[in-house]
Amino acid sequence: MPLAKFWVCKRTPMHVAEALECLGGNGYVEESGMPLLFRESPLNSIWEGSGSVNALDVLRALTRSPEAFEAFSRELDVTRGDHPGLDVATKQVLADVVSLTPDDAEYRARDISARMAVVLQASLLLRSAPSSVSDAFIASRVQGEWGGVFGTLGTSAASAAIARRATPRP
Repeated sequence: MPLAKFWVCKRTPMHVAEALECLGGNGYVEESGMPLLFRESPLNSIWEGSGSVNALDVLRALTRSPEAFEAFSRELDVTRGDHPGLDVATKQVLADVVSLTPDDAEYRARDISARMAVVLQASLLLRSAPSSVSDAFIASRVQGEWGGVFGTLGTSAASAAIARRATPRP
């Protein structure tokens, strides 16, 4: 649970800002509801604890409860061998968790927690989403083929197939 709390608190403001931007001026007016969501989106980190506190909670859970680390690892094992890029990232993040020392945990907590969230998302997408979606996610978020902002997928992404999934059907 600390991992979900960390990731949702860190991603919500960016997601809401992007949604507001997509709506343009219509999203800016109070009647749309988006300005309220935009103003409130950072509050998760205030109510639930700062990103650093949440990331340290993730590492604390993993180091104090070996069964938590084993459960996380087993969850990733489900898709081991399904995508070479994810396999490399999974191996690295698990090794980084194992190599943590008390002296470097607070410096590495955010990075490791973020990478844990991303490999878990990728694993879940491999299981439940079309390959156009999981492949684009892994290429962009796991293998780094993106510019750090939304809307910067590389040309290898099956953008048309992804967009069709997002388009409402009559």
